[in-house]
Amino acid sequence: MNAFDPKHPGQMDLAQLRYGDGEYQVVRPGRYVLCAVSGVKIPLEALRYWNPELQEAYAGPKEALARFQALKGKA
Repeated sequence: MNAFDPKHPGQMDLAQLRYGDGEYQVVRPGRYVLCAVSGVKIPLEALRYWNPELQEAYAGPKEALARFQALKGKA
């Protein structure tokens, strides 16, 4: 039984991660997480941007910057 086996009936595609500084821990295995800004699916192997304080993932630098600017404007 492999979590990434497409034939596995109980497979959860959406992963749950705990984001840290420069690394993350898998809480619930899956194939992707969702971008907090755009909602796009981010395959775990492509995940490069996240915020450990907010526990959010971002699809790319554009989304990460947009979130940073939105938060900075609220401060």
